[in-house]
Amino acid sequence: MRGAFLQASEIGPTWAAPEESAAPAQTLVSFCGGTSTPPEVPPGAELVSSSLADEGQTGAQTLHQTALVYPDAASAQAGLALLRTVAGQCPPSAEVPATVTADRNEPAFTETAEVRELDEDGWTGFVIVRHKNYEAAHPGTADTAVAVLTSRNVVIVDTYAIYRLDSASASPNFEADWQRLVGSVVQRVG
Repeated sequence: MRGAFLQASEIGPTWAAPEESAAPAQTLVSFCGGTSTPPEVPPGAELVSSSLADEGQTGAQTLHQTALVYPDAASAQAGLALLRTVAGQCPPSAEVPATVTADRNEPAFTETAEVRELDEDGWTGFVIVRHKNYEAAHPGTADTAVAVLTSRNVVIVDTYAIYRLDSASASPNFEADWQRLVGSVVQRVG
């Protein structure tokens, strides 16, 4: 599976693996946004993941690619069903007050979440599309797509996010970008 993941050089010249070399993540990203915790990895899967980022002065983009490899297709379908249940419980919007801690300083924001069905080259599942708008005193946006798709014995969880600083407008290419990135991965896996 790792060979099917996109590499930084394939996305663009400014993309790279994150500089911090942390232990490989054995968790998923948050589905619902706001202050929600990530869902548990459904049982029975071997988790393979890769993270990439494009960080600039006016914002950043991230791509977290995760594959849950199961022993058979029925187990993968059960894993997808559990993750769909989590997505179905996401509130349509959340308001989060400013957070200032020793390791985090984030202005207040409002975030919306929408769950859509998704079918990409024979891979079926859903995508959670989130839009975050920061308070007017600290303009900025974050658009996130969490695509969860299955085929055969694999569930792919691809998360693309774009963060814009000093701008209250959403990224105009967000929809096309996440669809292109997810489509590239599922085409490679087949």
